[in-house]
Amino acid sequence: MTDATVLIVDDERGFVETMAKRLEKRNMTVFQAFNGDEAMVRLAEHPNIQVVILDMKMPGKDGLVVLQEIKEAHPLVEVIMLTGHATVPSAVEGIQHGAYDYLMKPCSFEDLNRKIAEAVELKDEHEEEAVEARLSDITGRMG
Repeated sequence: MTDATVLIVDDERGFVETMAKRLEKRNMTVFQAFNGDEAMVRLAEHPNIQVVILDMKMPGKDGLVVLQEIKEAHPLVEVIMLTGHATVPSAVEGIQHGAYDYLMKPCSFEDLNRKIAEAVELKDEHEEEAVEARLSDITGRMG
């Protein structure tokens, strides 16, 4: 696994802490949040977060609301939705709102690692495209 900076957002403290330890053993930097508001604070505090692993069902704001807030404030951050209560309509809605992927809990740790790596790669591609677009715009205005 390549290095990645990940935020895990889930109201199940034991799940978050266990997953953080496992991901850190794979050379990832992991931040934790236990609700949507904490997630937004962590993202503001750590602009280098590349991937958010986000639970769908949490007290207060549910995962879809938090996903929309993340995409509005941090559009290049990739979000992997996790849930134990998946339905096809909720998965489709998550993808429509910008989630990178949608996994059922419990998911295999290897599947999650693969999805994180893919999401980091996609984020890097999007950042490169954004830089190229800005450079093209600047050179176009100058020339």
